[in-house]
Amino acid sequence: MNTADLAWFKSSYSDASGGNCIEVAKSPSTVHIRDSKNPDGPQLAVTPSAWAAFVGVASGV
Repeated sequence: MNTADLAWFKSSYSDASGGNCIEVAKSPSTVHIRDSKNPDGPQLAVTPSAWAAFVGVASGV
């Protein structure tokens, strides 16, 4: 899949100063994650269930 065609969005916790931010894009079977400061760099791809589990742990749910 060409990830350039995906709709990437930043965390709502991102700010204009360019701090530590990630961008996420969803496709039907994969959640793509990248560093917002390096969009052409390495990317991580996980299943939606793995992403949901990570977000649950990260948010303390």
